[in-house]
Amino acid sequence: MSLCAAMGLTGCQVDLGGQTLPSPYYQQDDIQYFPPGPEFMLTKEAAVQKEFSEDQAARQ
Repeated sequence: MSLCAAMGLTGCQVDLGGQTLPSPYYQQDDIQYFPPGPEFMLTKEAAVQKEFSEDQAARQ
């Protein structure tokens, strides 16, 4: 009975590529949050190209 309780309280750890997951320090680890960025990464470049093409069309 105590063996089942001990296994339930310790959780499960996996050795994956030489790294123990989850880390034994996961509860004290700082949380890193990276907010989602724009889906289209080249917004500035697209705006410059659009401005250039509009400028070329205005010249003709």
